[in-house]
Amino acid sequence: MSVVAEIREVVGGEGLLAAGHPVVVMLSGGRDSTCLLDVATSVCGPAAVTALHVNYGLRADADADEAHCRALCATLGVELSVKRARRPLVGNLQAWAREVRYDAAALLALSRAADIAAGHTASDQVETVLYRLASSPSRRALLGMRPREGNIVRPLLAITREQTTAYCRERGLAWRDDESNTSDAYARGRIRQGLVPALREVHPAAERNVLALVETLRAEAEVLDELVDAELGGRAEIRLRRLRALPPALARLIVQRLADAVAGRPAPGTGRRLDDLLALREVGTAHLDLPGGVRATVTEGILRFGHTPEIVRGPYTDG
Repeated sequence: MSVVAEIREVVGGEGLLAAGHPVVVMLSGGRDSTCLLDVATSVCGPAAVTALHVNYGLRADADADEAHCRALCATLGVELSVKRARRPLVGNLQAWAREVRYDAAALLALSRAADIAAGHTASDQVETVLYRLASSPSRRALLGMRPREGNIVRPLLAITREQTTAYCRERGLAWRDDESNTSDAYARGRIRQGLVPALREVHPAAERNVLALVETLRAEAEVLDELVDAELGGRAEIRLRRLRALPPALARLIVQRLADAVAGRPAPGTGRRLDDLLALREVGTAHLDLPGGVRATVTEGILRFGHTPEIVRGPYTDG
């Protein structure tokens, strides 16, 4: 079987892309997003696909990248939307670029009742897990990226970067290379160029083993989630006395779940404050402010989570 047929079969079988279902493909012009766009066009049909390219103006080749994406979309018969953005003077560059990209994709998807397809591959999954393992002491760091998160889908998560390269070559599709992907200026580049090759030297199946571990831990996480569901029973609170009686591992998962629900996103570090939470008094009301703008409150023995109140400051007077 050709690599083109193989990848299309794998992606089609996952169900993340479907014939006639609208999808916004985030298109940088690199090999992975080029492969994704072609696969999406094949599976969904050209009329159901919209490509989004963001021209950040950060590289000398930014306009050439945009022109390449326009030509590719014209060849495939796909609509292209281009978002132009300019770098802010301060702040995290990568975080800003990601926010611009996903905000633009969300607007397009909303207007089309579409999913958003990102070109993350199995190779990206390995790099993500390794980065999170080094930078976060959370169990979730090892769960990696999910194939679907809301309306964001990652159809290529089972496909390696080597396979997307072979796909583009077999299809005669050109792509653009971004030199920043191999630069050691960013952590991802250092992992890709240094850590991953070093792990391959330790064991040739290192990347496959990381991916297998992710799948195992994700399956186990579903079991742990069921235990948390059973303990909470749909409630957004728990008696402190009951929390103290539970195994610490389960108690950490419960307080993390409750804090995440309030924050609307992962509230880092809540589980690690379990001992502090268990030490709160049961009589009256006690508070504990946590990272991520979350406050834990125990009222008459019942633990709940809410948002940390903003500090209201009066006018400053000198004297």
